[in-house]
Amino acid sequence: MTGEKPTDRLTEVPPPAPIQVGGNGSPGGYQFSPDEVRGVISKWKELRDDLQTDLANAQAVARVAPPGKEFASGDFVNKAAKASGETLLLQHQRMVDYVHNYIAALEKAAGIVEEQEADTHQSVGRYREV
Repeated sequence: MTGEKPTDRLTEVPPPAPIQVGGNGSPGGYQFSPDEVRGVISKWKELRDDLQTDLANAQAVARVAPPGKEFASGDFVNKAAKASGETLLLQHQRMVDYVHNYIAALEKAAGIVEEQEADTHQSVGRYREV
């Protein structure tokens, strides 16, 4: 190792892959039926909740302080542990943000289907048997 700090080349959270629910949404990515997407959203929300707990733990690690005011403790924390904790915190925050964005994309794709289904039911309801 050369002693240089690693460079963070990922400066923002990538967007979710295209999502298609039923015939709606963006093709070329993940495809779900309207019934499937509800279960998928539920699992992603569970993951988000777990990541929130991990994020709180990462915040504690990032706030690490030397146990004493002697050189060895301060040097270790200031040159290694603190930077590592801050990186851990940043990566966890990015995971939380990605999962939040993915849930929003799933819900948007599912909402489009639900809106169209509601419109179809409403349109069908306007016609009466003759």
